[in-house]
Amino acid sequence: MVFRQIYEEGLAQMSYLLGCAATGEALVVDPKRDVDTYLELAESLGLRITAIAETHIHADYLSGARELAKATGATLYLSDEGDENWKYKGLEGFSHVLLRDGDEFRVGNIRVKAVHTPGHTPEHLSFSVAAGAVTDEPLLFLTGDFVFVGDIGRPDLLEEAAGIKGTALPGARRMFRSLKEKFLTLPDHVQVWPGHGAGSACGKALGALPATTVGYEKRHAWWAEYLERNDEEGFVKALLAGQPEAPTYFKEMKRLNRDGMPILGGIPHPGRLTKAQFDRYLRKGAILVDTRDKFAFAGGHIRGAINIPAGKNFSTWAGWLLPYDRPLILLAHPSEVEALTRALIRIGLDEVVGYIPGLQGYADGELETVPQITAREAKALWERGEAVILDVRGRDEYLAGHIPGALNIHAGRVLAHLDKLPKDKPLIVHCVGGDRSSTAISALLSHGFRNALNLTGGIRAWQEAGFPVEKGEELVSA
Repeated sequence: MVFRQIYEEGLAQMSYLLGCAATGEALVVDPKRDVDTYLELAESLGLRITAIAETHIHADYLSGARELAKATGATLYLSDEGDENWKYKGLEGFSHVLLRDGDEFRVGNIRVKAVHTPGHTPEHLSFSVAAGAVTDEPLLFLTGDFVFVGDIGRPDLLEEAAGIKGTALPGARRMFRSLKEKFLTLPDHVQVWPGHGAGSACGKALGALPATTVGYEKRHAWWAEYLERNDEEGFVKALLAGQPEAPTYFKEMKRLNRDGMPILGGIPHPGRLTKAQFDRYLRKGAILVDTRDKFAFAGGHIRGAINIPAGKNFSTWAGWLLPYDRPLILLAHPSEVEALTRALIRIGLDEVVGYIPGLQGYADGELETVPQITAREAKALWERGEAVILDVRGRDEYLAGHIPGALNIHAGRVLAHLDKLPKDKPLIVHCVGGDRSSTAISALLSHGFRNALNLTGGIRAWQEAGFPVEKGEELVSA
């Protein structure tokens, strides 16, 4: 059996290619949307992709299953578990098989069994894989967002991101039963290959290793002690505590992955815009995504631009802050445009109409800057009650220690809570060191908040100066 893990760093996402050397057939599990990766890999291995499977309806990225099926004619293997809200649609014209718990299919000599493992989502499947030419005993367990290395999938995403109330607690209880009845019954030697690694928002403590084993997780995962004691209540409480904020775009991903999305037919290649084209797109409502670092952006940028620096977190921040109903223009070095475009299409931001390589020749008049304020200057305004402090870190970071009286709105959610922010007094924005606050300020500036100031050095500079910090409940949780 041929087995390859494909890792996408930006979303800490893992997909898989399994091939039967005897027949030349291959299965891809949980593909990302830029499917040329799998086509090229299969060709290099002398395989043809005949089957594509998904563990569940993904929230953090746009699935490439339909895209890859369109390119190859392969059969889709999708979950038929869950209620009507979790049934796939838009499958007309695709060869597909809907799976329920215990269903099996073969790819050459490889035997794949669907195991219903709800908790993260109601329809979630894991795939038990056996090298059928050798033995029918399971060798691999592809767990999607069920079991990670050292962690398990969060059950609160439906409430946190999709706004479906009353689902987190039942999901946590289903996760307990899935672990007890499905995972713990597997032999210790079975290899566990998850859908995400460290850095994903689909869990709170994902390990950085690419895989684990059933036996190791039984002994060392944080949840193992609760299962050993059969302590469902303690498990539920621990699982729901401390989960990170879920990006708002997750709701859009759920809908598109369930109902269907546009088929790209290849990777888009946005061209370099002329000045006239650039101006015309801006007049029509396009958003300029400035991918330079925070220092370059603060030193001078085109008014209205949103600063999302190129890097491994680009997809996530784009999903947080960019709308799905407006064209996008990239300000980026030509060598980075393809990678950035791929990062955007992975989360369904397809309308990249072009790029500009820099400010020269495109900026009209004076550039806008990001005003800076030192910790000492900020403290003086704070003491006199003349400014509002906006802490754009995560909720848990805020509760662990924050400037007294500071508002807490995650950087990715500032645009959803503009009504909570003043325009008539200085708004001092900070994170830990300045990366998230720069992105948040760029979003605020694009919406007319000319009173936003960046706390140079973030809360770290405030603490190093010996200024007061308190712990406790946030005044604004958003």
